[in-house]
Amino acid sequence: MKKLTVVAAGLGYGLLERAGMTRIAGLDFSPKPSVFPAVTCVAQATLRTGLSPEGHGIVSNGHWSEELQKPVFWEQSCRIVRGARTWEACRAAGGKVGLFFFQQSLGENVDLIVSPAPIHKHGGGMIMSCYTKPAGMADVLRKLCGKFPLWRYWGPLASPKVGRKCISYFEAMTDAHDVDEAYLYLPTLDYAAQRSGPGSSAARAALKEFRRQLERLADIAMRRACTLSVEGDYEISEATAEPVLPNVELRRAGLFRTRTAGGRSYPDFYQSEAFAMCDHEVCVVLGPSRAAAVKLLLATGDYDAAATAEIGDRTVLVARAGSWCGYEWWTDSREAPDFASHVDIHNKPGYDPKELFFFNRGVVRGTHGRKCEVAYA
Repeated sequence: MKKLTVVAAGLGYGLLERAGMTRIAGLDFSPKPSVFPAVTCVAQATLRTGLSPEGHGIVSNGHWSEELQKPVFWEQSCRIVRGARTWEACRAAGGKVGLFFFQQSLGENVDLIVSPAPIHKHGGGMIMSCYTKPAGMADVLRKLCGKFPLWRYWGPLASPKVGRKCISYFEAMTDAHDVDEAYLYLPTLDYAAQRSGPGSSAARAALKEFRRQLERLADIAMRRACTLSVEGDYEISEATAEPVLPNVELRRAGLFRTRTAGGRSYPDFYQSEAFAMCDHEVCVVLGPSRAAAVKLLLATGDYDAAATAEIGDRTVLVARAGSWCGYEWWTDSREAPDFASHVDIHNKPGYDPKELFFFNRGVVRGTHGRKCEVAYA
């Protein structure tokens, strides 16, 4: 392996500077502007293509499907990311490439893939599993490293220590199948800062854990005589206010429509004139009446008008400082759809950070999405 690129969730330059930790594992970190919106899938798509969001088409962790007329979050197919890949020259020259824990990596034209891919059981619950390429590596990795703890990767039990298992899977996979370029995503810094706040003791502990993980990766890189580069995708800022609820406003105005089933309210995207696909601090406004919806939402004063951006045929709004965008379209809890209080990252038509708390009962203390300075080395 000649090149290892690590993408670290929540690795903002300000975070390292405040902690006096701008040098880790022999690497000197510098600041650089993040992509916008500063969220996982957008940053990863930019890294993989070298294109702006307008070029690669990813504007949030959710993807609006014109064919299906609905948003899908955390979709894993690589086909929704447009553009040539940065590693194509390597593969054309006979080199091998590996992607580890990247979103939208399934089906990618690379040699190795590891990605969380639980099976949702018909009667409820999940079978914790990872998708691998080659397929047989899933069993090999379980034998060498143990079962991957997906319940620690996201949700109420999420832990910074899950990054250790990500590294173990990466190391075992590349021991068995060497590659020339490897890309590894580490979620280590993400959970504690969102749940408890970026200045919390839990977030500080996560940063120390990240340092240990990066030291381990530096050792692996040295032993394998490959270059190591690290970069963040966003910095988590403190959430000090209740979320803004754009879909509540759009529903009141008759632009976002719902249907009732079993006494609960579900979205009707087919007849809606506008809808806000919410994702941390940002929301992507969609629909034929998008312009009217944007004007209505900006008039509430809940959004940073100066940060509003047009990306292709999408309008992206940013919540006022200290707040974030909730996907809910109801205010009466009796209307809440059945998935509202559960961990259900694929069926919810918006990102729900309250899934970090049992039964969604908690106060979100950290958020991200607006432009910031990330760290890279």
